[in-house]
Amino acid sequence: MKKRILSLGLAVVMVGAMLAGCSKGGDNSGNGGDTGSAPAAADGAKVVKIGVYEPASGDNGAGGKQEVLGMQYANEIAPTVEIGGEEYTVQLEIVDNESSNDKGPSAAASLVGANVSVVLGSYGSGVSIAASDVFKDAGIPAIGVTCTNPQVTEGNKHYFRICFLDPFQGTVLANFANENFSAKTAYILTKLGDDYSTGLGYYFKTAFESLGGTVVEETFQEGNSDFTSYITSAKNAGAEVFFAPVSTEAAALIIEQASSQGLGIPMMAGDTWDSNVILNAAKGKDVEIYVTTFYQEGGNEEFDKGIKEWINGNSTAKANNGGDDTISAVTAMGYDAYFVALEALKAAGSTDAKAVNAALWNVTYKGVSGDIAFDSENGDALRDVAYVKCANTESGAWDFVTVQGVN
Repeated sequence: MKKRILSLGLAVVMVGAMLAGCSKGGDNSGNGGDTGSAPAAADGAKVVKIGVYEPASGDNGAGGKQEVLGMQYANEIAPTVEIGGEEYTVQLEIVDNESSNDKGPSAAASLVGANVSVVLGSYGSGVSIAASDVFKDAGIPAIGVTCTNPQVTEGNKHYFRICFLDPFQGTVLANFANENFSAKTAYILTKLGDDYSTGLGYYFKTAFESLGGTVVEETFQEGNSDFTSYITSAKNAGAEVFFAPVSTEAAALIIEQASSQGLGIPMMAGDTWDSNVILNAAKGKDVEIYVTTFYQEGGNEEFDKGIKEWINGNSTAKANNGGDDTISAVTAMGYDAYFVALEALKAAGSTDAKAVNAALWNVTYKGVSGDIAFDSENGDALRDVAYVKCANTESGAWDFVTVQGVN
């Protein structure tokens, strides 16, 4: 494996939490959670429901399962919450949006029918955008976990998010390519109809060209499995980096074919590639892979130790994590999102969804992935750094490279 050692040691950077300027309520209508008649568990305890809107199948199924693992582990750690002076059992209502913009709204509607007080998800910006109006019309707030496209929160008051955005992530990646590889020509491959893929490709291109670079870009359609022509195009273009912000399913195929064709240049991607699916695809291959992401294993020893023990002691969890105990950044983010939801419920003092929506604007939380707070305009996270990792094709693990921001 050709590999550049760009930074040694793990830098743990916490973004300084900032309070959103003023309390800002939602402008939603519809039926939120019921403050007066909370459902009761079998043992008579009051129950508050948190909806989990995530893919368990389709292109993003592997990532969705890992994101949910963080929420399920958090629910094991904190199965109850005090709301308005009373203790509630927290029940996760989990639906599979199938990684589908068409099927996502139906999955979202089932959460509305379950009378959830707040929703977490989704892995995948497109399905998040597709379900947004369902949650809005029902008056239920949603907390995006790793959906990075600006359109998820843009122009609405009910969708929040705890992750950085693609304009930031694209710029970080472009700066990294320019500074560390002295890249002047970049090849970009994105998937047609995928909001995340095309969006991050656009922001990388904009930032890279602003640095004086040249871009060659192509797209592929749903269901494509042969990427050899695209790899050939990148080589013929004299590209110095290959940027492919695509699903892990497509990425595994690209990695295999890039290795067999001798691509010979660094491959780069955003947070979707931070997965053991990528590590397994790259192990033993002649490829060089760099990703930006939200968390690096080792950033919080207590969390790492606890979730690894939980995964290894739960065969279903281990299977949903790809068969090992590698900690994905999306799992850490799912864990943090659960506790942000609890903070909102406590601040609202009610299970009523509209009250939770109003409370979310001023919620702050110190998570394992960093300090979390929301801006007062769109409910976006106040984050300004990303972790950069490199796939170690010998050990099958991620090597920490650096923490990078935007100047």
